[in-house]
Amino acid sequence: MDIAHLRSGSSVLSNVAEVVERILTFLPTKSLQRSARVCRLWRDCARRVIRMHQRLSWISTKGHTWIDEEDGNHFLMKKMIVDLEEIYLLPDTVLYMAGTDTFSTQTSNRRKKERRDGLPKKSKDAEVAAKLESLLPLECKTVGVSCPGIVYTPMGCGTQRPLEVEDGIAGFALLLPKIDGVTVKFFHLSNRDLNNNAFDQEKLQEAGLQDNPDLRVVLLFGYNTFKPAAADFIQRLTRPFNVRNTVVVGGHIDRVFSPSSESIDVRHMYGFVGLSLSGRSIQAASILLDEDVETPKSAEAAMQRLKAANIPETNTVGFMFACIGRGQNYYSSKENVESDAFRKQFPGVPLFGFFGNGEIGCDRIVTENFSLRECGNSSDCDELLHGYTTVMALLHLGPVK
Repeated sequence: MDIAHLRSGSSVLSNVAEVVERILTFLPTKSLQRSARVCRLWRDCARRVIRMHQRLSWISTKGHTWIDEEDGNHFLMKKMIVDLEEIYLLPDTVLYMAGTDTFSTQTSNRRKKERRDGLPKKSKDAEVAAKLESLLPLECKTVGVSCPGIVYTPMGCGTQRPLEVEDGIAGFALLLPKIDGVTVKFFHLSNRDLNNNAFDQEKLQEAGLQDNPDLRVVLLFGYNTFKPAAADFIQRLTRPFNVRNTVVVGGHIDRVFSPSSESIDVRHMYGFVGLSLSGRSIQAASILLDEDVETPKSAEAAMQRLKAANIPETNTVGFMFACIGRGQNYYSSKENVESDAFRKQFPGVPLFGFFGNGEIGCDRIVTENFSLRECGNSSDCDELLHGYTTVMALLHLGPVK
C-alpha cells in the first residue's frame, strides 16, 4: 500500500463522521470511551453510538468460593471487573443481588492479615459495595441487596435456562442504560422518614412515587421488616399502590449493601429501598403464585396468565420473587420448577430475582393502552403482601431504536 492510500485512509478516519461512527458501533462501551479521547470527531461519534445503546444487559455468575484467596475480591466483583469491559451500554441504573452468605465470610488468610496489620474490621458488604460502585459511572444509580437465595439467567442471551440457586454462591447485576422516554429513580424510605405517622410528601415526589401520572413500575425491597413496629410502616407505604394502576413487585431481603452512601443503622432502622420506573413506553404485568400452586403443571398454568398480558418480549426482563419456603422442597424435590415454567412461556426473556422472607405483588397489568387490576382467585385482590408465594413479573422498557 503506497503513502497516498495511507493518507487517504487517515483523512477518512479524521473527517468522515459516518465512517467513524460505523466502525465505533462494533466496540463495547469501555473501548468507546477510550476512543473518544482521540479527537473531537471521534468524541462526538462515540457519544452518538453510546446513546443508541438502549438495550438492557446483565452480568451473572455462580461461584465456587465467596472470596478470591489471591486478591480478596468478592466473586461478583471479580466477574464485573472483567465483563464490564465487554458490555455494549453505558449503565445508568444497576440492580445487583447476591446470596447473603457471600458477605458473611472472610478467608482465614484475610482475617490473619488484618489482625497482623492492625487494620480496623470493616463491614464486608459495605466494602464490596464501594468497590462495585467504583467500577460504574459516577452518576449511575445502584441498588444492591443480599438474600437467602438467588434467581438468575446465565450470561449470553435471554434464551439461556434461568437457574434457581436456593443455597449457594450466586449473584447478578442487571444493567439498564439511559432509555429515551423512561425515567428511573432510586429511593430509600425508612422509619426515620415518618413525621407524625406520615411520610414526607416531598421525598415521595422526588422518588417518583407521588403526583406522577407516568409511574408504571415500582421495585420494592424491604429490610428489617420483621421488627414488630414495621408492620404499620409497610401498610402505610404500600396502601396507596393498592388503588393505583402501577405494577408493584419485590420482597423482603436480608440486607441492603448499596448504595454505600446510604447509612443504615441495622439495630434501629427498617424500611425499603427500590426503584421507580416511569414512562409511557413502559409496559408491565405481574402474577401471584399462591400456596395452591404446588405442582409443575399448576405453575405452568399460572404462567399462562402472565403470557395473556401480551407484554412485548424484546428489551424485556422478568422478575421472580419467591418465598424461601418454596423452591425444590415445595415441589417434591424437583428443581427449577417455576423458572422453567417461565422459560417455557418466555424463552427469550432473561429472569432475575431472589428467594426471600416475604413477597410483594399481585395480578396486575399495565400497558400503553389500558390497565387491569385483578388477582385471580384471591378474595382480597389488591393485597400486596404475601408469604409462601411467588411473584412473577414482566417489565418491558420500550422498543429498541
